[in-house]
Amino acid sequence: ASTETATHVGHPLIRPPIMTKVGVSDSPPTKVGVPDSHHRQKWVSQIHTRFTLRAWQFALLSFLLMALFSLPANQSRVLQVRSFHELVTTPMIDGVNALCWERKLPGNFQELVSLLEVGEGIMPLDEEHLRNLPASAQGRVAANIMLDDLGRLQALGLAPELNCIHGYPRDEAEGPVATDVFSFHVDSAPVRTDTWLCTYHGAASEGLAHHEAQRKVDMPATRQALLTLYGGEDDPDFSAFLQDHCYDLHYEPLPGAQPFNFGQGNLWRIATEWPGNPVPPCIHRAPFTTEADPPRLLLIS
Repeated sequence: ASTETATHVGHPLIRPPIMTKVGVSDSPPTKVGVPDSHHRQKWVSQIHTRFTLRAWQFALLSFLLMALFSLPANQSRVLQVRSFHELVTTPMIDGVNALCWERKLPGNFQELVSLLEVGEGIMPLDEEHLRNLPASAQGRVAANIMLDDLGRLQALGLAPELNCIHGYPRDEAEGPVATDVFSFHVDSAPVRTDTWLCTYHGAASEGLAHHEAQRKVDMPATRQALLTLYGGEDDPDFSAFLQDHCYDLHYEPLPGAQPFNFGQGNLWRIATEWPGNPVPPCIHRAPFTTEADPPRLLLIS
C-alpha cells in the first residue's frame, strides 16, 4: 500500500540534554607565563583531552538530537500505542489516522549499513542476506530486530519489505505536480489496507496534518496548469486523468505548516485512501537526503 519505494505516488522542538564535562577541569592553568618542558607537555595534553572530549560530546549531542523522538504536539490524528498487539488491534476512528508504537531499539544498525554492499537507489534486503552478514553481537541484535519485525507483518498476511535506501528516483517529467516520494502524499488502495513503516537507520519519514495542507489539484493555478496539460474540460474525465497520474494524491504544505518526524525505531501504521475509509489518509513523505547522508534502513508494507 505504501509509495515510499515506488516512483509515483519537523521535529517538534527538542531541548538538548545538559552536557557536562567528565574529568576535565574548567580552571585555567595556575602557572602564568611559559611553562617548563614537563609542565608544557602536561598542559598540552590537558588541552588536547579537553577538546577531544568536547568534540565527542558534540558528536553525542548530534546523535541524540537525531534519535530523540516525541509525538507531535496538537496532532489529534496521531495515537501512541504501547505494544505490537495494540498497534494491530486499535481501530482508526474519530479522525485518528496514524498509530505509533514508540521504541528505543538496541543494537548497531550503522554496522549493518557498513556491511552491506555500496550501491545506488533502493537495495532490497532478503532474510538470508541479513542472517549471513558477519556482524558483531550488537550488529546481530539489530539484524534480529529487523527480521522479527518482518516476521510479525508477514504473520498478518502482509507483504513487507526491508530496504537499504541510498536514494530515490526523482520525478523529472515536466509538469505542474511532481509525483515522487519527496512530495507530501497519501497512499491509496482499492481495498481496505494500511501502510506500515519503520526507519531503523538514517533520516525518518515525515508526516503532515490535514489542516496544514492543501491538495495540489485544488490549488487554482495548479489545477489550471493540469487542465492545460490534459487539454479538455474540468469534468469527470479530467478527474479520472488526475487519478490515473496520481496527481490527486499529492499535497502542498500551507504557510507556517510544521511537518512532524516519524523518528527512528518507531513502528507506524498509517491510514491509506480506500473506498469507505472512515478517516482521512495520513499525509507523509520520504525525507530529503543527499549523497552525503547515510543510507536508510527501512521496513515498509
